[in-house]
Amino acid sequence: MSIEPPNEDKAVYFGVININEGQKTIGAVDIWRSVITKELFCEEKRLGILEIADNIGMPKIEKDRKWAVAINRDRKGQDRWRLIKLINGGIFTFRDSNDSEILVDVAEHKIKDNQWWSFLVEKNVNRNIDITSEKDAK
Repeated sequence: MSIEPPNEDKAVYFGVININEGQKTIGAVDIWRSVITKELFCEEKRLGILEIADNIGMPKIEKDRKWAVAINRDRKGQDRWRLIKLINGGIFTFRDSNDSEILVDVAEHKIKDNQWWSFLVEKNVNRNIDITSEKDAK
């Protein structure tokens, strides 16, 4: 008779996405990954903001969503972007950094809107993303 060891999944630091506006870093997304399930856990970090994040520990995400960064095309600075749990398609609602409710259209895990655009965290781990241009993100 063999005894199976307990399933001790651990989240390990996986990488970072530096959020830049031109030559200036305005924030980052820290990314952890489950050793066994490969599930991602993310946390946004805004430079100059000292408050504790909404989700402490390893924030969970629904299976039908993906971690993404939403960027406002018109704003400047640290209030321009937000880490979100993006749906695959349809009308999506999220709160921006000013705590306003935002409604956008989403197709294939990308925001399709005149005021907002997005990129997926999983495709941009360990990259510097200049959010002044949509071409910088994968």
